[in-house]
Amino acid sequence: MTISSYAPGEGPTKSDSVSVHEGTIEAVRSRVGKRGISGYVEAAIQRQIERDDLAELIAANEEIHGPLTPEDIHAAEEKLFGPTDKGTGTAEAAA
Repeated sequence: MTISSYAPGEGPTKSDSVSVHEGTIEAVRSRVGKRGISGYVEAAIQRQIERDDLAELIAANEEIHGPLTPEDIHAAEEKLFGPTDKGTGTAEAAA
């Protein structure tokens, strides 16, 4: 693996060849036209890199602290969104 001095989305553009299913190309082209494919693919790749980085961060955290329990998740949701209605799971209306 080559180490680059550029972060994703930085540096000069570089042409490379990739194989993509015809249906995928057609779907992209219908959204952005022929001249917008590179930008669309660039944005999609950057989003995937962000997701991969997040997955690695979560895995490292779980290795140190263990996985989150449903109780941990519920407590965090209440902290962020307030108490939830146990029947619907939606935020309770302010009284």
